[in-house]
Amino acid sequence: MDLLNKLVPTGAGYKHDRIDDNADSHLRTVLLGASEALPILEGKLELGTWQRIFFAEMDGPRSRTVNITLLRA
Repeated sequence: MDLLNKLVPTGAGYKHDRIDDNADSHLRTVLLGASEALPILEGKLELGTWQRIFFAEMDGPRSRTVNITLLRA
């Protein structure tokens, strides 16, 4: 969060803030991405040693729905 706050500071005069006052949240989400594709092998996530999955709320707190779609090759 420290890095995101440095890269995209709150209240930096973004034009979008005149509409919703949450431009920093939108820009941080652009940097992190809003979706992920993950490999599953034999029913288990194939993550590297130091890889993890996390959900970060950039415009809240608020309720969110997480959608999971499984595609079979």
